Amino acid sequence: MSTETERGTYPVPPDELQRFGNMGREMSGLTVLAHSRIADQMGVSATDYKCLDIVMQGESPLTAGQIAKMSGLSTGAVTGVIDRLEKRGFVRRVRDPHDRRKVLVEVTTKDISRYDHLFAHLAAGMAEVLARFSPDERAVIERYQREIIDRFRKDAFSGLERS
Repeated sequence: MSTETERGTYPVPPDELQRFGNMGREMSGLTVLAHSRIADQMGVSATDYKCLDIVMQGESPLTAGQIAKMSGLSTGAVTGVIDRLEKRGFVRRVRDPHDRRKVLVEVTTKDISRYDHLFAHLAAGMAEVLARFSPDERAVIERYQREIIDRFRKDAFSGLERS
């Protein structure tokens, strides 16, 4: 297996691919556990929390259908998620100003900020780790992260644009 970049294609030995794969699996598992703990401290389920995160990451408010596509949940399940998040004060439903028939889900930022302390240790830990790398090394790490995120995003959302 090899990787193609703007600089060329480089062979990836099987043992290296396995090491990176194992690290990715471990990081994924730890991330799920950390976010499950945060969700619990916020008083929501892990699924509700990740749907909230999807809405928070959006450039603008999203429809329930968009949240369903992005989360892989059914529209019925997403309606329940939105109901629970709205009841807890994390989101609200608003009419689309361009199409009054559509309902959008937006984050109520004043309620979200009270949970910032739950993420402070993650940001501090990241700063501590990044400080161990030179700016040039961080640029390589960032390039890797961006490319792997783009690949995961393509895999996660492939076929969704047609449904």
